[in-house]
Amino acid sequence: MKRSSTSETTAAAGGATADGGGPRAPQGELADRLEAHRTELTGYCYRMLGSAFEAEDAVQETMVRAWRSYDRFEGRASLRSWLYRIATNVCLDLLKGSQRRARPMDLASASSVDTPVGTGLPETTWIGPVPDQRVLASAGDPAETAVARESVRLAFISALQRLAPRQRAVLILREVLSWSASEVAELLGSSVASVNSALQRARATLAASGDTAADASPQQLDDAQQALLQRYVDAFERFDMDALTALLHEDSTLSMPPYELWLRGRDDIVKWLLGPGCGCEGSHLVPVTANGRPAFGQYRADGEPWAIQVIETTDGRITALQCFLDTERLFPLFGLPMRYGGPATEGAVASQMEGRPAGPRSAPSP
Repeated sequence: MKRSSTSETTAAAGGATADGGGPRAPQGELADRLEAHRTELTGYCYRMLGSAFEAEDAVQETMVRAWRSYDRFEGRASLRSWLYRIATNVCLDLLKGSQRRARPMDLASASSVDTPVGTGLPETTWIGPVPDQRVLASAGDPAETAVARESVRLAFISALQRLAPRQRAVLILREVLSWSASEVAELLGSSVASVNSALQRARATLAASGDTAADASPQQLDDAQQALLQRYVDAFERFDMDALTALLHEDSTLSMPPYELWLRGRDDIVKWLLGPGCGCEGSHLVPVTANGRPAFGQYRADGEPWAIQVIETTDGRITALQCFLDTERLFPLFGLPMRYGGPATEGAVASQMEGRPAGPRSAPSP
């Protein structure tokens, strides 16, 4: 769903009323109030849906519904709670009849270097990456920020997709957003007992999957990790396989959606890069952030975009290279140009990452 222009939303604002059916809100006031919740709502919808694009569509639909029905919002709940109720209903509608999204390692065992890459699976198969600035607030309580970062990790998003949609909503609201059981029950039109039961089942499912937000080790970009990433960029851009091998954990993984193929083990990863992946030689890496982790936009030697790389590290070694090849949609999402332009490209992306993400951010018109 496309976002409307500012002029269109201003024209529509005249029909909105203030909380509790009071006087009409000044033009633009409602748009600002709704917009203030966009980032956290996008994070919520992304956890629910596993796709940055579906999440943004869901939030836009939430804004449309809120805009159209605001004159009936009587202030019996906070605006934030009301928006979350709408967003939850939108997500539950989208999840009806849909298959759960996954990572390559969720679908099959590790491949060998000689395994054909294949033709790729539809976009709806995969959990996709999301820029941090789209889903994580730029400021807040450090403990809450750490939980938020861990709860958008690709592995955790994958674990969430194993839950039934309502269980998923309950767990996110209770465990990630720290809502009370009574607040969640009111949002879902359910009972506290039902919410607690759903949470217990959701926790059991996540425990069986071996991945929870609470159990994950928070990763801060400290000096040691920054140095590790700098060594990685240097080794990858020089295509120095000895240097790269020294940075990879022995059980590190490489995945490349939309392809089902994935590899485990640094030896196989290096062999793949020197074989089927030899086209990566001469690449340029532009730093971004995704899913609470360091990431890079990878351009091939000819300047054409090739992948968004999301990097996982543990104990000073790289444990996962998650490469997403849908560059036509992902590079614009991350504010990356469709052709590498040298240091100017990196500077422009760095400047954008310090502010809001690119793209229109206006509230919708009816």
